[in-house]
Amino acid sequence: MNKDNSDSEKKARQLQLGIYYLPIVGIIPSLWTLSRNRGDRQHQKASRLSIKLTMIWLCSYSLLFIGSHQTSELLNLRLLYTNALVTTGYFLICLVLILRLRKDK
Repeated sequence: MNKDNSDSEKKARQLQLGIYYLPIVGIIPSLWTLSRNRGDRQHQKASRLSIKLTMIWLCSYSLLFIGSHQTSELLNLRLLYTNALVTTGYFLICLVLILRLRKDK
């Protein structure tokens, strides 16, 4: 009985941590956790990482998007392509973090 309790508790913890790493929307529970000083050290660490990743992606996305509208057509295409690569990288990093939680690393 204790093992079942332990397994369900572990899965619930993984789910909570996985929510922080959801692309774009994971910043909301992360900000909530940090602003309310809730969760243990691991939750706060995951929240900080989620916020950092999202802010880095948002800043680079915005700068590349704005820059693409301020330049010539050839550079416009290159900046938008780079923007797509940055966004893909952000989503892949979030996916890898979620999968690592699943494997319990």
